[in-house]
Amino acid sequence: MLTFDLVTIDAERPDQLAMFWCEALGLGVVEREDGDRWQVLGDDSGRRRIGIQRGRHRRGGVHLDLECATAEFDAVVARLVALGATRTCDDRVEPYGAIANLADPEGNLFDVCAYVTDPT
Repeated sequence: MLTFDLVTIDAERPDQLAMFWCEALGLGVVEREDGDRWQVLGDDSGRRRIGIQRGRHRRGGVHLDLECATAEFDAVVARLVALGATRTCDDRVEPYGAIANLADPEGNLFDVCAYVTDPT
C-alpha cells in the first residue's frame, strides 16, 4: 500500500531554506544526509513534516514523497509506471532504503521511498 510521506522542496541553498522553514513553523532538523543534500524538518515529537533537498532546483520546485513497504517497492513502482508515470533516473538504494524518482503524466515530480526500518 502506498502512503503519503512528505512534500519536498528543491533548493539551491538547502541550509538557508531549512532555517527559514524551521523558524517560520517552529520545526527542527530531524534527519540530515550528505551535509545539506537532504534534510527533513520535523515537529517537537519528531514527526516528519517537510523535506528539503539540493538539486534540480527550479522556482516553485516542489515534489511529493510517497512511502511503501520495502517488499512492495518494485510492484508499487511498476504499477505507477503502468498508470503513466515515467522514471526520471534509475532507481537506487541509499542507506535509508530504496528510492524511485518519477514524474506524473503532466511532468510533476514525485519519489517513491521504501525505508529500511533497521539499517543494522
